Amino acid sequence: LGAPGGARRGPRLPAGKSGKSAPIDVKWALGGGGRLTDGLVESAVLPHIGNGTLNELLDSGVMENADGRLALTMDGYVVRPLFFPGGDIGRLAVCGTVNDLAVCGARVRGIALGMILEEGIELSVVERVMASVGAAAAEAGVKIVTGDTKVVGRGQADGMYLTTAGVGIIPKNRELHPSRVQVGDLLLINGPIADHGLAVMLAREMPQVKSVLKSDAAPLNALIEAVLEAGRDGVAFMRDATRSGLAGVAADLASRTGLHIRLDEGNIPIRAETLHAAEMLGLDPLEVANEGKVVLACRAEVADAVLAAMRSHPLGAMAAVIGQVESAEDGLCEIKTTLGGRRILQKPYGEQLPRIC
Repeated sequence: LGAPGGARRGPRLPAGKSGKSAPIDVKWALGGGGRLTDGLVESAVLPHIGNGTLNELLDSGVMENADGRLALTMDGYVVRPLFFPGGDIGRLAVCGTVNDLAVCGARVRGIALGMILEEGIELSVVERVMASVGAAAAEAGVKIVTGDTKVVGRGQADGMYLTTAGVGIIPKNRELHPSRVQVGDLLLINGPIADHGLAVMLAREMPQVKSVLKSDAAPLNALIEAVLEAGRDGVAFMRDATRSGLAGVAADLASRTGLHIRLDEGNIPIRAETLHAAEMLGLDPLEVANEGKVVLACRAEVADAVLAAMRSHPLGAMAAVIGQVESAEDGLCEIKTTLGGRRILQKPYGEQLPRIC
């Protein structure tokens, strides 16, 4: 539903004199994964279809199953352009689905793929995207097991939209949840932030700019399995830092646990070219979407083993400890800057980068 981390108390939608939601048009900002998205879900979605599973607002819905717990996730992909440095809409769809299951501790069993095609799109484009879907699925070790195709009129779908659903099984005795986070836990990330969102934005808004920047879109399930094997019960929580970026994950976690989270800016990995692109576009890289980054909280005593497991995997070579959970019960996330100052880090309010996933 676009509210990663189970955030509560987003800004509510405007209300009329009757107390009911006032008529408003849906804006891009409502789909950005920030506080406005939280408000939309809380005000217009959960009152009608909320239940004990959905209300958790995790990356996957987790349900009890005789062989363990069943995890189910789904997502829609409307990225523009369809192809960008480091990936395309097909790779993005597979990786996003795999990662949403993996961060909940699930082992992926299969993915369903739905296509909405615009009349007039070249068949070669469809084939190119499907080839990318197949390659990403093979990389993740999963199968596309069912799907659907629809065609709409010209000008109605920007060429192609994709929808995916994924199902996985969470092994018994594996528990990843914000409620397990405690004072003293360390926060880790598997590599540099903000590559995906900025690569897409440059490709769309400044195609004339030559840059080595590429999307980080990648399936993280193998890396996550290695981390869970190394850290076992000491790994408390995971989230892939997609829309709203690292800032969104950290602020959500602080809000949900009621604890104080401190990030160390100097320890957060970011490539020089990414930082340059962010400055050129006037964006905060902490709030930019990633598609191949997992943020996790673990006990201090297993942090070295978890970090080593990350760094031994190609997708975690630049992994780092980026912060910790502190004892103040204020539900705030604070970042210590490279100059020694401190500032409160909040989840972005609305859509900073539209159409990047």
